[in-house]
Formats: sequence, C-alpha cells, structure tokens
Amino acid sequence: MCREATRLMSLKQDRTLSMREKMALRIHLSMCRACRICARQFDLLHQIGNHHPASQHSFRQTLDD
Repeated sequence: MCREATRLMSLKQDRTLSMREKMALRIHLSMCRACRICARQFDLLHQIGNHHPASQHSFRQTLDD
C-alpha cells in the first residue's frame, strides 16, 4: 500500500491525478502517518524546485548551454 501511495505522490508532482488515484491516495494518507509525512516532503521539494533558478529554464536549454 505505501509503495503505491508513494508512486501516486510522485505522479502528482508531474500531472493531475485521476479521481480514482486521488481517492486512493487520500484514503491511504488518512490511515498512514509515515506517508502523510512523505507527502509533505514531496510537496516541499516540489515548491523548492519551482523556486530554484535552474527551474526557470527548460531542460533542453540547460543541455544546450
């Protein structure tokens, strides 16, 4: 169960989860403290990444530089 929740948390950073995925994750997080902590860490890392100067450039531009 935690492995699937972690996979969904990771996917959530890249795309919108389906309603089924959202519900599965929400149910799991309501029961699993370790995964709630992990979800907060995923969100924090995502926020930090969005504010990092390198994130302002596309991956392709970075490779071309």
